[in-house]
Amino acid sequence: MKRPVFLPDNFILALVGAIVLATVLPISGAPAAVYGHITTAAIALLFFLHGAKLSREAVYAGATNWRLHLCVLAATFVLFPVLGLAGGPLLSDWLTPELYTGLLFLCVLPSTVQSSIAFTSMARGNVPAAVCSASASNLLGVLVTPLLAGWLISSQGSAGFSLDAVASIVLEILLPFGVGQIARRWVGAWVSAHPKLVKFVDQGAIVLVVYGAFSASVNEGLWQELPLQALLLLLLVSAVLLAIVLGVTFAVGRRFFAREDEIVLLFCGSKKSLASGIPIAKVLFAGGALGAVVLPLMIFHQIQLIVCAVIARRYGRAADRATSGPQPSAGSGS
Repeated sequence: MKRPVFLPDNFILALVGAIVLATVLPISGAPAAVYGHITTAAIALLFFLHGAKLSREAVYAGATNWRLHLCVLAATFVLFPVLGLAGGPLLSDWLTPELYTGLLFLCVLPSTVQSSIAFTSMARGNVPAAVCSASASNLLGVLVTPLLAGWLISSQGSAGFSLDAVASIVLEILLPFGVGQIARRWVGAWVSAHPKLVKFVDQGAIVLVVYGAFSASVNEGLWQELPLQALLLLLLVSAVLLAIVLGVTFAVGRRFFAREDEIVLLFCGSKKSLASGIPIAKVLFAGGALGAVVLPLMIFHQIQLIVCAVIARRYGRAADRATSGPQPSAGSGS
């Protein structure tokens, strides 16, 4: 029996568990320093595996559909940031500076890979194009996300971000990713043959970072300083942000693309990657601000999974009805 779409999966439950554990038993002092080195190593391993896993051939093969890919990248790295900046005057009096920083950071993240492709396949869309778009988004995101984050967040005067931290991207993210790309010819087949191990490293590294981030935030008094109305507003803002982007990508896709490519734009252009976002945030943001900064991403991630799963199933059922054709009525016959 399949899991109902509205229930969180085990990964989401693990993230919630990490937050609860950090709230009840936050790590601090010397153990926190050792734990920080462990998470740094886990992040480096994560991006090494991403570099070894992402196929440059898939990107090259789908590059001919340049209009579709440009639209996906525009939605990911232009539309989202514009919406995030536009909401600043409305949200500044309600969200804490750290939460708004997290919202801006969310807006500059790349698209997801696995779920974008999975939802495109479920909706009977153009899967090769989705592989190309999602992979290109993640390849660019490793470099573009820190640069956009530095520009947007610094221009807003938000706390918790240091431009000096961008240098850490080279050692903790870009270097492992590049080494993974170089090593792909030797380890790529092995990585592809062990998807469960790669998934475990992906999700395990994220859970480690979330526990450490929220431990630091709890030690800094996160829950005492975070108003309940700010959290509720964050839920509403995340839902509205997703609805606007889904509406724009759907309208553009329906107007300018065939149905299969419309689906790619809808799912690849509206998603934000938790797998890339939390490790990058760990490098860019220091101290107790990190927990509040990643909170908008965690909320948005769960909302996008639920909403996009429902949409993908509806697309899939419509495609099945279209291919099966009209069914004869019960009373018909020769």
